[in-house]
Amino acid sequence: MSTPPPQGQNPFAQPGQQPYGQPQGQAPYPPQGGYPQQPGQPGYPAAPYGAVPPEQPRRKVSFKLVKNIVIVLAVVGAAIGAYISSQDDANTAAVGDCMHRGNSDNNNPDLEVVKCDSSQAQYIVLAKVKGTYSRITADTKCQAEAKDFQYSYTESGDGENFLLCLKDYKK
Repeated sequence: MSTPPPQGQNPFAQPGQQPYGQPQGQAPYPPQGGYPQQPGQPGYPAAPYGAVPPEQPRRKVSFKLVKNIVIVLAVVGAAIGAYISSQDDANTAAVGDCMHRGNSDNNNPDLEVVKCDSSQAQYIVLAKVKGTYSRITADTKCQAEAKDFQYSYTESGDGENFLLCLKDYKK
């Protein structure tokens, strides 16, 4: 008659082999009583202040982020520059303002407002009339608005349409 194998052991296991279902390198049963326990095991006392979380990795500045910031700054700079440069355009002129002609082209004289005590002052605005005018109607309208006008300037298409009646400015 044979005796049954002890409880919990595999009679067919080869010597040096761990019991079925047990991972390699660990004891088949949890330690009992006098065995020292290691941190992280059940029953081990927790640290009094808790674990310190690891420091978050610092975010690196990417080329894409720098490129996008430069593009935004360039667009904002261009918009500010355009706004500042448009502050002295013909559309901001009022009666009594002095004007300077920036271009010799009669189709695009590039008139800009200047101070009347400036050496650049060439014309004075006698009248400013809103609306769209042709060459003939512009001269007729200026004749009605300012009798001693010498030049008429019309602007249309970009926002406000208007007519300026101008005369040479004598210092």
